[in-house]
Amino acid sequence: MLKLGLSHISTTIVNNSNTARTYGSGGLDVFATPAMIGLMENAAMTAVENDLPEGSSTVGAHISTSHVKPSKLGATIKATAVLEEIDGRKLTFKVSACDDEGIIGEGTHIRYIVDIERFMAKLK
Repeated sequence: MLKLGLSHISTTIVNNSNTARTYGSGGLDVFATPAMIGLMENAAMTAVENDLPEGSSTVGAHISTSHVKPSKLGATIKATAVLEEIDGRKLTFKVSACDDEGIIGEGTHIRYIVDIERFMAKLK
């Protein structure tokens, strides 16, 4: 059963596979904004996955976030998502990311609960 306050922390280490240079979102070997956003989405998805109805999943629909500080190779990044609002199938999360020195980004993320079979049938 979904309830407000469900949360999860997803973690990664900055390495050559998740830098701005590798993603093509910048030219430096620092943690890429798209990688940070993906980690935030993963935290939100994971926060609720065990409390969804059988045969359901969530899909990301919107994210509004800042990326205010670079993180170097080798840094540990932790993204936290907290479920703040439930409106039918619409779930709104507060998301943030930090490295060993503090906050690197924060914002809100919206996901929708979908029936997996029906959702995937739309792609055929």
